[in-house]
Amino acid sequence: MKNAFVIVTLSSILAACAVAPKQQAEQQAPTPASSDTQAATEGAKAPDGEEVATSEEDEEAKAKAEAEARLPKVEMTSTMLNQLLKAEFAFRKGDWQGPYLTMLSLAQQTRDPRLARRAAEMAVTARQADDTLAAVRLWRQLDPTSDEATQYFVGMVVTSDNIADVEPVFVERLQKSPPDKRGVLLFQIQQLLGRAKDKEAASAMLERVIAPYNGTFEAHIVRAQAALARGDREAAQRAAHAALVAKPDSEIAVLMMAQVLEDDGKAGPMLEAFLKTHPDAREVRAAHARVLVNQKQYAQARAQFETLLKGRPDDAGNLYALGVLASQMNDAQGAEGYFTRFVEVLGRNPEDERDPTRALLILAQIAEERRDYPAALGWLEKIPAGTEPQLLFSAQLRRAQLLARQGDLAGGRKLLASLKPAEPAQQAQVAVAESQLLRDAGRALEAYSLMEAAARRFPKNPDLLYDFALLAEKIGRVDVMEKALRDVMVLAPDNHHAYNALGYSLAERNTRLQEAYTLVAKALEMAPGDPFIMDSMGWVQYRLGKLDEAEKYLRDAYALRRDPEIAVHLGEVLFQKGQQAAAQALWREASAKDPQNDTLRSTLARLRQSL
Repeated sequence: MKNAFVIVTLSSILAACAVAPKQQAEQQAPTPASSDTQAATEGAKAPDGEEVATSEEDEEAKAKAEAEARLPKVEMTSTMLNQLLKAEFAFRKGDWQGPYLTMLSLAQQTRDPRLARRAAEMAVTARQADDTLAAVRLWRQLDPTSDEATQYFVGMVVTSDNIADVEPVFVERLQKSPPDKRGVLLFQIQQLLGRAKDKEAASAMLERVIAPYNGTFEAHIVRAQAALARGDREAAQRAAHAALVAKPDSEIAVLMMAQVLEDDGKAGPMLEAFLKTHPDAREVRAAHARVLVNQKQYAQARAQFETLLKGRPDDAGNLYALGVLASQMNDAQGAEGYFTRFVEVLGRNPEDERDPTRALLILAQIAEERRDYPAALGWLEKIPAGTEPQLLFSAQLRRAQLLARQGDLAGGRKLLASLKPAEPAQQAQVAVAESQLLRDAGRALEAYSLMEAAARRFPKNPDLLYDFALLAEKIGRVDVMEKALRDVMVLAPDNHHAYNALGYSLAERNTRLQEAYTLVAKALEMAPGDPFIMDSMGWVQYRLGKLDEAEKYLRDAYALRRDPEIAVHLGEVLFQKGQQAAAQALWREASAKDPQNDTLRSTLARLRQSL
């Protein structure tokens, strides 16, 4: 038997049986290697995620040929072949230890690193960290020039109890790395050591590894990252400042400084100033936009994201951010446009792993609000089957509601009956959804009976009790309503909706107004930016006769949310203040949005007004 034939036979056996360690680890067990490991051992990725080329295709082919040439010339005996096949068959049947020991033993006998690699794969599949590390150590020992073996070795050691063995690897790689690639490598080493169990030992090792490069811009950035990771914000700020001084025009430096400041009030002006002299710094602009979002400066944030979108019209991340901002600003048309483009972009790029479900749900809601029920159903039908179960469940509830609103109440109820969720919380959601269908169809008493039974079945579910309370009030059972809301307050003390609902109910019935004020004030303290709670406070103030305070709360609420009910309340306050024209304008606006609004109709009737 000639050696050439032996090598091909051994390679083909291993290739047929093996799964690459990374692939197998992703499928069955935590991988001993990672992209950071690869970068720390061969310089794979830059901090912004862009790949750094380490060789041309011909160089890779040459390296592969050299690796093949390094393999030992092993003669395949019938005994060895029998051992290999027996081990593989046993492994496929679920046994790992015997096959693992066989591969390890054969690797030691033949000095063939591929057998050690296969032993590592088996240990990874069996989730045996110590055995994996033993096999990887042998693999690297048999092929010390193998980058792949070194990657897995580093990945395993750095998450073990003793990380000392990786320090020489890092030192050697940094020494061999060209100066223009060394910064990337330093960054990846810091990221990798950040995963170590012994944080103190990892921190000390990082300092030793960095020491030869002290004073460099890259070392400052890495020190800032490491200090931030261990919670030493002062050290992080010193290092980030040093990096910014070293390279004041560096986008990375200004982003690092903004990150360590942890103060949007300071970071915002710094990012804005940088953009004035570096308008094409996309990452800085994105960071500035996020700061503006945190500060609730939505219009300014939207302008920044729109600038980013001009440069990359099909950037899915920016389209989604703009859709969210438009929704926050009550720009339904803008939100619909951005989310539609977002879904289209994902449809053209199947490799993009972003989930369109939330965007589709928002698009369905927008269509529903303008009473375009077929369009809303169309968006829901686009939700991928493999999406998150809870979102799929929510979509089914919405579909039932839309069917009923199109006049197919029986179809909506049939869909709800088909769901059969196992979780009690979801069972309660189905009951709430069905009661809403009946309520919208004008069958309030049936809805109440259904919810009364559900409340007995799920007495500890605050969401169901809250909806039951609102329904009880609708049919005049204010005693049941108040008890249910107080039960919610006990079960969920931080549920501001319960306090708001009871306070508003008291104000609406013009009774126990001081108690109403206390309840709504507590709700407003828990959710100060909620326009509906601001509306309730405005209505309480109106009932108390404080028209100026009422107008202020209601105007602020309407500025945040142009809801018909808030418009009706503000209109009544203005009407009582003698501003009839302004009141009529608000009521017409409310009527245009919701002609059948009960609050509008009862208000106009009570005040003897018409539009």
